[in-house]
Amino acid sequence: MIHKIKLVIGPFSFVRMNALAVSPFPALWSDLHEGRLDAMVEIAIKAGRHTLVHFRQEKLAVDLKSDESPVTIADREAEQQARRRIAARFPNDSVAGEEFDDVPGTSEYRWTIDPIDGTKSFVCGVPLYSTLLALEYRDEPLGGAIVLPALEEAVVAATGGGCYYTKDLQGWQPTKVSDRQDLSAAVFVTSEVKSFADRGDPSAFERLQARCWLTRTWGDGYGYLMVATGRADVMVDPICNAWDVAAILPILTEAGGRFSDWEGQSTVRGGDGVGTNGRLHNAALAVLAGKTKESNAG
Repeated sequence: MIHKIKLVIGPFSFVRMNALAVSPFPALWSDLHEGRLDAMVEIAIKAGRHTLVHFRQEKLAVDLKSDESPVTIADREAEQQARRRIAARFPNDSVAGEEFDDVPGTSEYRWTIDPIDGTKSFVCGVPLYSTLLALEYRDEPLGGAIVLPALEEAVVAATGGGCYYTKDLQGWQPTKVSDRQDLSAAVFVTSEVKSFADRGDPSAFERLQARCWLTRTWGDGYGYLMVATGRADVMVDPICNAWDVAAILPILTEAGGRFSDWEGQSTVRGGDGVGTNGRLHNAALAVLAGKTKESNAG
């Protein structure tokens, strides 16, 4: 038997099904913001699945952009598909993305797309790349999605509406960050060790690695998904763009964690990023800044 419980969380009021493992969250979001949150999940999953057409294909062409980062037809096609779907349903919204110019809008909603976060993993045939989609309202985070199409995993969130995880892109369940409170027990993940040197502070990686229990390069959107699901505790981006992390802030916040730039500001446009379970956030920031005597408390 399924029982219904009415919840009021922040600006949201909805009915939650008190079922065993799986929560039917898309139905709970479908009427909010004229269906944009529901559309966010659908568009992100479909764009992610499109990348599989080109994944592990021998003749995949790889181009280099002006910053020498790689881009493929899969990146471009997935972003174009997402843009078309957004424009068809919400033509007045503004859209930003990694591969194409921004499209201004007349509404107060903004979408941010990263069609393949982890293109280097994608071109190497590694399934840890993700498709990211974020939604903002009046310049504030409203929702985010991280979809790993090759693994069929995803985590999505809406501000005030919770954070949900799926391991098969079908059934969803609430998710939350870990409860670890000391860096010595923490799992620290990042995308590429060299990026610490690229920002001019290679010792920051060494300092944080020395303080944590385990360090792995399970990075990009996958690293943040690991934090949101409690499987990792600290994810660090020494250099990032808004499209890399716009989806991350609402996801980690709703999962009980925290996202900020290296200065501790809650922004996705600071040029760098730190995502944690919240309890370890201040400690991680202190170590990155070289203040290793700071408390482990978040």
